[in-house]
Amino acid sequence: MKMRNITLALLFTTALLSGFALVNAMFFNRVMDWTTPVNTLILFAFALLHGWQRLGWKRILLMFVTVTAVSLAFESYGVATGRIYGPYHYTDMLGPKFLGLVPILIPIAWFMMIYASYLIADLVVPAGYGSKASRRLLVAAVTGIAMTAWDLAMDPMMVAGGNWVWEVPGAYFGIPLQNFWGWWLTTFSALVVYLILAELVIKQPGATSEIPLEWAIYAYAITGISTVWVDFIFDMAGPGLVGLFAMLPWVVIGLALAGKNKTARARLRDSY
Repeated sequence: MKMRNITLALLFTTALLSGFALVNAMFFNRVMDWTTPVNTLILFAFALLHGWQRLGWKRILLMFVTVTAVSLAFESYGVATGRIYGPYHYTDMLGPKFLGLVPILIPIAWFMMIYASYLIADLVVPAGYGSKASRRLLVAAVTGIAMTAWDLAMDPMMVAGGNWVWEVPGAYFGIPLQNFWGWWLTTFSALVVYLILAELVIKQPGATSEIPLEWAIYAYAITGISTVWVDFIFDMAGPGLVGLFAMLPWVVIGLALAGKNKTARARLRDSY
């Protein structure tokens, strides 16, 4: 119960911090530099604790290691070569960099959002769909779409804030379209590797409690709302609207399916 309460407190903290940052942006027309790393670390801790209770400590640690390693490898290769996402580089605003290429904060951010996107995708893809292998591939593909929906609103905002620079601006509000394919591919690859390793190394289910799935969906929604809102505050209504309509369906469908799953579990318990 103590871990559950801490997890909920982290969710409330990120909601309050996001609200504080938005009010500051609205009335003082600025985003404080420290809010992005602090909120990222809080959401990272939330994802880790929620996953610990939902999936078991072995699976969530395996997901963390896999997602951070794969995303860091993709990002480092992307920055060094200009491939995968298009030519870009990070500024110094997000803190220390791995090999001088990618801020350490970036793979942490990948994990925090991939975790929530994965839980939504796992709800969307029917439990009995196809073989285990085909379902894993579909869940990873849907996770990539849910994850990339966030970047549609987030990337233009972060570029405007000076966090990274596209050396060859693209067609989507200055962002190369290739970037979104890269986001999907990174997420898909990380999830496929994680799901295969989990099957080979851990095998048995690891859930230790019935901590609400909705909490992770709320974390996804809070991140999306704050990103979209900042877009509108700083006159980037285009990416804000796209991000809103790209992320909202995942939140609505995720919450609806999470509620149905909860009802089904209750009925199953009542039948014994």
